[in-house]
Amino acid sequence: MSLIKCVKIPEELVKIGGIFRKNGFKAYLVGGAVRDMILGKKGHDYDLATNATPRQVMGIFKKVIPTGIAHGTVTIHIFGMQIETTTFRTEADYTDGRHPDSIKFATTIEEDLSRRDFTMNAIAADLESGELTDPFDGQKDIRNKIIRTVGEPQERFAEDGLRPVRAVRFSGQLGFSIEEKTLAALSEPEVLKKTASISVERFRDEFCKMLLCERPSDSLKLLEKTGILNIFIPEFAVCRNCSQKDSRGFHEFDVADHILYACDGASTPAISAGTASGSRFPYTTLFRSVWFILYACDGAQKGNLEVKLAAFYHDIGKPECRTTEIVDGEERVHFHGHETKSAQKALASMTALKFPNETIKNVVHLVQEHMFYYEHSWSDAAVRRFIIRVKPENIENLFALRLADIYGMHRTPLKEGSPAWNILLEFRKRIESVLEKKSALGIKDLAVNGRDLMQEGIPSGKAMGMILNELFETVTESPAMNEKEKLLALAKNIFREKFMA
Repeated sequence: MSLIKCVKIPEELVKIGGIFRKNGFKAYLVGGAVRDMILGKKGHDYDLATNATPRQVMGIFKKVIPTGIAHGTVTIHIFGMQIETTTFRTEADYTDGRHPDSIKFATTIEEDLSRRDFTMNAIAADLESGELTDPFDGQKDIRNKIIRTVGEPQERFAEDGLRPVRAVRFSGQLGFSIEEKTLAALSEPEVLKKTASISVERFRDEFCKMLLCERPSDSLKLLEKTGILNIFIPEFAVCRNCSQKDSRGFHEFDVADHILYACDGASTPAISAGTASGSRFPYTTLFRSVWFILYACDGAQKGNLEVKLAAFYHDIGKPECRTTEIVDGEERVHFHGHETKSAQKALASMTALKFPNETIKNVVHLVQEHMFYYEHSWSDAAVRRFIIRVKPENIENLFALRLADIYGMHRTPLKEGSPAWNILLEFRKRIESVLEKKSALGIKDLAVNGRDLMQEGIPSGKAMGMILNELFETVTESPAMNEKEKLLALAKNIFREKFMA
């Protein structure tokens, strides 16, 4: 990749640059958008730097929100975009590890770029011409795929404790190496202390971005090696060197590496399960999408964060469940009940990291259910019970997690035509068949409800709840029983026999 002198600025941004110029000010595109343009990628989030003060920006544009005016930042709402705009500035100490204790407006873009984190992010593009200003040879580092701090690493990391985490994330996201001095600084005690001071939410957001990289294991291994992972997810440490190998050959790696490689294999289907017209069951593409999943195991696809999180947490409880036994003179390793222990640890960790409650619930459920199995001898009722237990909306993610788990055993995709391949396909066919019949998968799917039972003289309360549950069990075993007259007759018999005796 050769060095370039300018980048193509989107038309809307050129117009914004013209507005600044007409009012006597300069404006530049800065940050990740410029880096991505140099890499030939399309920019999405646009940040501007200008010599106009926040008050002057608010006077130029019609709709400006003072989102961070104390730090020189406002957000311009124009052309359907929200553009974060910050006045050229230099900065003093960062007592809170995030915001400068004081700011001083600067006069040049070069001064402003000197406060940035990494050279690749310290490049500005004139908002009209696209001409680049690159005082720290950031473009050269981009060409060489190097992450390097602007100035001394210790100084940059002391300013914001999130910057070490961002360095790790950028490394995995971009496929760049971290420059030697910058890498060494990540593990220094004072830097780790500063990183430990950031909010868990800021770490969580960067962690999620790492999981959504093409190969999360690269970032996660570096996060572990530097000691950063242990600060925020200490539960992971005991997974390192917890051996899983035995004569059966199920696992090649220790628990830690298996987890990290499972994150690589946590693929997302290209065709997501949708809801069929007139039906609330997401079954129409379930079977079709399995083909994509099976072929896509080799490396994670961007998209489904919940599957990625489940892959990270699915075996985190294994070390506490490890046992061994001797069978025919050979040692066998077992992890009985590890799915429950892993679900407990996932709940505690994700709660501490302040994930949304819905995300926590879904991920913990996937972790708890990831050891699901299927046998040819299963009846349709057994398949229905599986669907009821895991819930239809989780089936796609659960199968994706299973394939991620398989990938993480040896860093290889599931082999087409193998017994595991065939049993998964058979199980998906069975699930598809049951869902297409629109079987009752919950009490609300019964042909009767509480009001119907009350009309037959059955009072509301504990008795009614027990009767409805028994009706649902009956319908699960015999779907043909899900008719109003049949269920009412059965309900009355149950009431007489169990509550009128």
